[in-house]
Amino acid sequence: MISQYLCRLFHKAKLLLAVLVLQFGIAGLAIIVKIAVDKGMSHYTLVVYRHAIATAVIFPFAIILERKVRPPMTVSIFANITFLGLLEPVLDQNFNFAGMQYTSVTFTTAMSNMLPALIFVMAFLLKMEKVNIRRPRSIAKVVGTIVTVGGAMLMTLIKGPSIDLPWTKGRTGSQLDRTEGSDHQQPLKGALMMTAGCVCWAGFVFLQAITLQTYPAELSLTVWICLMGTIEGTLVMLAIEHGNTAIWSLHWDMKFVAVLYSGIVCSGIAYSIQGMIMKERGPVFITSFSPLRMVIVAVLSTFILGELLCVGSIVGAIVIAIGLYLVVWGKGKDHKSPPVVLAEPPTAIASNGEEE
Repeated sequence: MISQYLCRLFHKAKLLLAVLVLQFGIAGLAIIVKIAVDKGMSHYTLVVYRHAIATAVIFPFAIILERKVRPPMTVSIFANITFLGLLEPVLDQNFNFAGMQYTSVTFTTAMSNMLPALIFVMAFLLKMEKVNIRRPRSIAKVVGTIVTVGGAMLMTLIKGPSIDLPWTKGRTGSQLDRTEGSDHQQPLKGALMMTAGCVCWAGFVFLQAITLQTYPAELSLTVWICLMGTIEGTLVMLAIEHGNTAIWSLHWDMKFVAVLYSGIVCSGIAYSIQGMIMKERGPVFITSFSPLRMVIVAVLSTFILGELLCVGSIVGAIVIAIGLYLVVWGKGKDHKSPPVVLAEPPTAIASNGEEE
C-alpha cells in the first residue's frame, strides 16, 4: 500500500517537474530571439533552421526508443502532422517573432498570457474539459485559470517601487529596456500578429492532443512535426524572401545561439515533453503554467540583464502561484486514482457452490 502511494506521488511529481522544466526552457527564448532579430536576423530563417536542428537532434532518440511502440503511418495521421507543422512551426512562430519586432519582450510575454484562458474555453467547447460549476474541482479550475491570467497581467501593468537586490543595486535599467525603448514600435500591429499567433498555438495544442490518441509516440511525432515545419517554413521563406540569399547565412554570434537554443530546447525537447504531459493531463493542465514564464523571466532578467525587480512583480508572482495551485488541485481531483483496497485471501468455494 505504501509503495503504491509512493509510486503515485512520484508520478505526480514527475509531471510537475516536467512542466516546470518546459516553462524554464521556453522562458529564455523571447530574450534570445529579440536580441537576434534586432541584430538583423530574419525570423523566417530562424524558423527554418530551428526545426531543421530539432529534427536532426530528436530523430536518433525516436528511432531507438520508440521502435516498438511507434504505430504505422496512415493518411489521416499524416494529414494531421502536415497541419501541425503549419500551425505552430510556421504560422505561430512567424506571427510571434514578427510581432516582437513591433513591440517588446515584456509586451510579447503579456500577450501570451491569454493562452490559458483561450485553451480552457476551447477545451470546454470541444468537450475535452469537464466543467460542472456545482463541483469544487471545476470551480477551482475556472477560478484558478482566471486568477493565473490576472496575476500575469498584474506583473505587466503594475510596477510599483523597485526593490534593490545585491546584484542590481545602483542600476537604472537594463540594456534590453534601453534597446526596446529606442525601437520604432507599433503596438497595435504587433498585438494583432501575436493574437493570431496565440490562436494558431491553441489550435496546435488541441490537434497535437488529438493526434497523440492515434499516434502515441511523442518523440516520433515531434520529429514529424519539426520535419514538416522545416519543409513548409522553407516554402514560405522562398515565397516571401525570394532572391535574398543573404538571409541564409549564419555566423558564430547571437543568431547562431538563437537557432541552437530554439531548435534543441524550445522545439525538440519542448514538443516531446508537451506531448508526454498532454497524454496524461490534457491541454488545459500544460497551458495553465504559461504565465509562470513571466515569473521566471522576471527573476532571471535581474541576473542576466540587470533588470530591476518591482513590488508589482512580486505581488503578481504570488497571485500566479495561488492560481496555479487551484488549477493543479482541480486537475488532480479529475485524475484522482481509486482508493487502494488491501487484497483479502480468496475464500474457498465448496464443490456445491457454497462458501466454506
